Amino acid sequence: MATQFKNPVVRWIDHRLPIFTFMEHSAVSYPTPKNLSYWWNFGSLAGIILVIMIATGVFLAMQYTPHTAMAFDSVERIMRDVNYGWLLRYLHMNGASMFFIVIYIHMFRGMYYGSYKEPREILWIIGVLIFLAMMATAFVGYTLPWGQMSFWGATVITNLFSVVPVVGTVIVEWLWGGFSVDNPTLNRFFALHYLLPFVIFALVFLHLWALHTHKSNNPLGIDVKGDKDEIPFHPYYTIKDSFGLGVFLIVYLGFTFFAPNFFGEPDNYIPADPLVTPAHIVPEWYFLPFYAMLRAVPDNFIDVFGILPIIISAKAAGVVVMFGSIILLIFLPWLDSSKVRSSQFRPVFKWAFWLFLLDCIVLGYVGGQPAEGAMLTIGRLCTFWYFFHLLVVVPFLGKYEKTRPLPESISAAVTAKESK
Repeated sequence: MATQFKNPVVRWIDHRLPIFTFMEHSAVSYPTPKNLSYWWNFGSLAGIILVIMIATGVFLAMQYTPHTAMAFDSVERIMRDVNYGWLLRYLHMNGASMFFIVIYIHMFRGMYYGSYKEPREILWIIGVLIFLAMMATAFVGYTLPWGQMSFWGATVITNLFSVVPVVGTVIVEWLWGGFSVDNPTLNRFFALHYLLPFVIFALVFLHLWALHTHKSNNPLGIDVKGDKDEIPFHPYYTIKDSFGLGVFLIVYLGFTFFAPNFFGEPDNYIPADPLVTPAHIVPEWYFLPFYAMLRAVPDNFIDVFGILPIIISAKAAGVVVMFGSIILLIFLPWLDSSKVRSSQFRPVFKWAFWLFLLDCIVLGYVGGQPAEGAMLTIGRLCTFWYFFHLLVVVPFLGKYEKTRPLPESISAAVTAKESK
């Protein structure tokens, strides 16, 4: 049913292109569960930071030169000579970290409250694909400043594709545009870094489409039962999201203005030198858990378990484990067979979730340390637990855990809470 607008210009446009009706139904009168907490703010925050990243990236691209002889100097010129170039670069650079912080919180919130469960499986899968696209965008973008960590990080990560059977070497040479990381590599990565955010934007559109089809999950994890469980998105959640945005901007701009290099590596302020290898090659912090998994796998990894009678190198096994840790998340809706969504009513799963979260944090710390001694052992134990949790603990609890009784409805639970 079309909305009747008072403004004649709006009414004239909407009759021919119902964009205002779409906005009314999707962001104003859109029915939303009445018990959403501030943990549900991070989806909208991710959309806002994506727009900021695209906008700042477009302006930075106008001043950047994707050439090995000029890339580092062009970044320095942006910082020193371009009007407000320093602000654009610091917003973009710290925006990447803020984007991953928001997305990690958003994903772990979804895991805690069971937002991946039926009927939201495709919503979750698209979210994992967005995460993969973000990682690819961040990786190629980290190469562009052409500092020491940019160059050697690109060299290490692109070399991982060489483990792909038959076509691995071809893939690596295509990524490089030759036989080593050089000017063609930088050009390709610049083009990909400019393109991939628009791919993310398209995936976000599909993500929102899937979200609006079955509406948001809620902290109780129960289905909405009639209008009494819902409230319109505006003004209730627009106000809540605005407050969350204000808090987020304080943190984001606090890092941008007062600690702009907090998340960066000092070595990346040294121009790239193919003849000097850094003592400790470290990726950006948001890749560290997966980097720890990559380094944790020993030689003969698969052969140790007697699955294959051949020796598989640590490099090949590490790549399988690293990418498998992300791909495995796609299958989470089917690994967890519990009919109860929210961890509030799953006492054992709740503790398993917090242990899993701690495990991921420890993996992140280990990934930033040299792969030797105790750190290597801890990394292997945490990598084992990551897969054990997803492949054993989650399916087992989904089948055998005794859950607490669910409330009759969202409205009844909210009323009971207010009475207390």
